[in-house]
Amino acid sequence: MTAIKQIFVNLPVKNLDTTVKFFTKLGFTFNPDFTDENATCMIIGENIFAMLLKENFFSTFTKKPLADAKTTTEVINAFSLGSRQEVDDMIEKAIAAGAKQYKETEDHGWMYGRNFEDPDGHQWEFFFMDMNAIPKE
Repeated sequence: MTAIKQIFVNLPVKNLDTTVKFFTKLGFTFNPDFTDENATCMIIGENIFAMLLKENFFSTFTKKPLADAKTTTEVINAFSLGSRQEVDDMIEKAIAAGAKQYKETEDHGWMYGRNFEDPDGHQWEFFFMDMNAIPKE
């Protein structure tokens, strides 16, 4: 298997300033080396990034029409966190910043997950998995 060193998820946004303000309220930071008037690089983890690109700039990378994330689902971005409390904290920050939860909280005992939709309609899920509590058959 090829060893992937980093992941860059590219997402179109309507208003870059609004998007940056939203994710800043959630505690994310941005790499100034990959930021200009058309795009920014949101740091999600050590080797995980989201390139948030203005829609007109994003469209230069594809010949396909852009999905309207408010009416269609193009991707669900899912990330694991270290505890249920970290999941709850992230979602509460997102809701306070103007996001909405798009489906009910999922609690399977060993796996706990919550979600939100950002200002552009992109779906984000945060979950905690207790690997020691996975049901064994």
